[in-house]
Amino acid sequence: MKLDSKIPEGHISQKWTDYKDHLKLVAPNNRPKIDIIVVGTGLAGASAAASFAEMGYNVKAFCYQDSPRRAHSIAAQGGINAAKNYQNDGDSTFRLFYDTIKGGDYRAREANVHRLAEVSSNIIDQCVAQGVPFARDYGGLLDNRSFGGTQVQRTFYAAGQTGQQLLLGAYSALSRQIGLGRVDMYNRHEMLELVKVNGKARGIIARNLVTGEIERHSAHAVIIATGGYGNVYFLSTNAMGSNVSAGWKVHKQGALFANPCYVQIHPTCIPVHGTNQSKLTLMSESLRNSGRIWVPKKKEDAEAIRAGKMKPTQIAEEDRDYYLERKYPAFGNLVPRDVASRAAKEVCDAGHGIEANDTNEGVYLDFSSEIQSKGKQVAYAKGNHNPSQEEITTLGKKWLEEKYGNLFTMYQKITDENPYETPMKIYPAVHYTMGGVWVDYNLQSTIPGCFVAGEANFSDHGANRLGASALMQGLADGYFVLPYTVSDYLADDIRTGKISTDLPEFVEAEKNVKESIEKFLSNNGTKTVDHFHKRLGLIMWNKVGMGRNEKGLQEAIKDLATLKEEFYKDVFVPGSADELNPELEKALRVADFIELGQLMAIDALQRKESCGGHFREEYQDAEGETLRDDENFKFVGAWEYMGYDINQEVLHKEELKYEFIKIAARNYK
Repeated sequence: MKLDSKIPEGHISQKWTDYKDHLKLVAPNNRPKIDIIVVGTGLAGASAAASFAEMGYNVKAFCYQDSPRRAHSIAAQGGINAAKNYQNDGDSTFRLFYDTIKGGDYRAREANVHRLAEVSSNIIDQCVAQGVPFARDYGGLLDNRSFGGTQVQRTFYAAGQTGQQLLLGAYSALSRQIGLGRVDMYNRHEMLELVKVNGKARGIIARNLVTGEIERHSAHAVIIATGGYGNVYFLSTNAMGSNVSAGWKVHKQGALFANPCYVQIHPTCIPVHGTNQSKLTLMSESLRNSGRIWVPKKKEDAEAIRAGKMKPTQIAEEDRDYYLERKYPAFGNLVPRDVASRAAKEVCDAGHGIEANDTNEGVYLDFSSEIQSKGKQVAYAKGNHNPSQEEITTLGKKWLEEKYGNLFTMYQKITDENPYETPMKIYPAVHYTMGGVWVDYNLQSTIPGCFVAGEANFSDHGANRLGASALMQGLADGYFVLPYTVSDYLADDIRTGKISTDLPEFVEAEKNVKESIEKFLSNNGTKTVDHFHKRLGLIMWNKVGMGRNEKGLQEAIKDLATLKEEFYKDVFVPGSADELNPELEKALRVADFIELGQLMAIDALQRKESCGGHFREEYQDAEGETLRDDENFKFVGAWEYMGYDINQEVLHKEELKYEFIKIAARNYK
C-alpha cells in the first residue's frame, strides 16, 4: 500500500488557500440528496455535523452519551490557541505553526500544522459569534494567557472551563440544526462496525445502548470524531466511557492506524490515591502560569512530608528545588508537557516525591508567590501604595479566584485541602493521544469516504501536543477543513441516490456484530471486565508508559498476548443483549483496547529513538533529554491490520518533509 498524503504543491502560506479554491463543490440543490454520518459529538463531531447540516446535507449524528453536551471535550479546562497577537508580543501564524512543530518534536506533518495555525483566528471569531464567554481584559478586549512550549500569550480562555463553554457553542449550533430537521441525533448509540460497499465507507452498524437493538445506518460518507485512546491505561484523565472502538473498527476494515505509541502524559494531574481509583482528575495546565513547581531538596524533608510529620509551608525557600526553573530557565514552569512530566518523574524516582501513595509520587504546584505578586499589583491599581501583608494576601487570593476559582474548588472537593493556603499536589498522568487513524491532507483515511477528525486522527501534533491545541484542532477540522474536503469527495455522489441498508454488506456486518456480542454473553467466564482492564492498564503504564525500554516493551508484547487469550476465555459478561448492559459495552471496548495496547508496544519497540511523548530510555542525551534519530525515524509509522494476531500488522512509512522550517534539537533552556 502506497501512502499518498495529497499535500498540495506551493508555498506553505498559500497551500490551503490555493488547494481549496480548486476543490470540487456540491451545488446547494444537490446537497439534500446526500447523507453524511458523524460518529462522536465532541468539538470535532458537533462542529462538523452543524456545519454540514447548515450547508444543506442530511446528517445523522451519533453519541454514546445521553447528550452531546456530555462529550469529553468539556473537560479541556485551560484554553484554545490562536495566532491573533492581541498581546503585541510578536505572535504570528508562522510562530504558532513553528511552536506546534517544535512542540511535537518535529514529528508532525508540516502542511497540516500550518493550515491549523492559519484557521486558528477564524475559530475564535466563530466562537465569539456563538456567544462563548471568553475572558476579557479591563478594556473589554479578549484576554490571553501563556501555555507550555511558547513564549507568547496566545491562549484564549473562559476561566477554567474553556472546553465546556466551547462545546456549548458547538452544541447550540448542532441543536439549531436538529430543531430544523437537518440533523437526526442518535443519543445513547454506539458504533460497532463500519460498513464498506465496493470499497467505500457507506454506513455503520450501531447499537442502541438503552434497548440493545442493533441498527443499520447508511450514508455517502462517514466521519469518525470519537476522541483518543488514553483509557487503554485504565487510569487516565479521560472520561471513563472514552474508548478507541470506532477508530479500531475502522482500522480493522482497512484504515491504517498511525503513531499509536505517541501518548501524552500530562504533568498537572492530582496524584493516584489508591488501588480502587477508577479515573484521574486533571488540573489545568493554565495553572502553570501562576504556580511554581517544586519538591524538597532534602530527601529527609520529603520523607517527613509523606509521613505527615511536616507541612510544605514549613519548608524554607532555600530548601525547595524549583526544578523546572533550574533546568529550563528560558521557559521555566512553562516547558512543554512531555518535558515537565519527565522532570517530575526524575525527581520522584530520586526520592523527593511528596505524596504518601504506593509509589511516593507527587510534586507541589505552589501559588504563594503569585498571591503576593498579584495582591501587591491589585493594591497599587486601587491606589494603595502601602498595603499591609494581610491586604496583599487577601487581594492576591481574590485575583486567583477570578482566574481559576472553579479549578481550586474542584481540587479542594477532591483532596480536602485548600490550595490557596497549601500547595497543590500534582503528578503526571495519561491524558491525550497524538496517534490515531492515518489521514491524508483531506482528513480522509485509507478507506475512501471515511474521514477522521479531532483527536481520533493522527495529523497535527507529532509526538507531543502543546497545551490548548486540542480544542483548536477539533474545531478547525469540523468548521474549517471537512466542509471543503468532504464536499470535494461527495461531488461524485450527487447521482448515487439513497444507499440501501438491505445490501449484503450491511447484512454481513450486522451478523458479525451480533455474533461477537453473543460470544461475550455466552462465555461463562469467572472474571469481570474491569479485572482485565486494570491488568491491561498496569502492563501499559509500567512498560509502555512514561519511560520505555527494549526489554520492557518485549515483555509487554508477550504479556498482552497472554492477557488477550485469557480475556476471551475467562471474561464474564452478565445480562443479555436486548437491554441496557454497561458490562457488555465495556467488554466490547476492552477487547479493542487490548489489541490497541499490543500495537502501541510494537510501534514503540520499532521506533528506536526518543521524541516527545515517546521516551525510550536507551535514547537520551547526557542531560536526560530526548535523542531523536532524524536520519532513520523521520516518518509517520502507519500500521495495516492483518488479522487476529496483531504481531502480523504491516508498517507503512510516510516520510516527513520539512521545506519551510529547519529541524533542530529541541531546546527549552
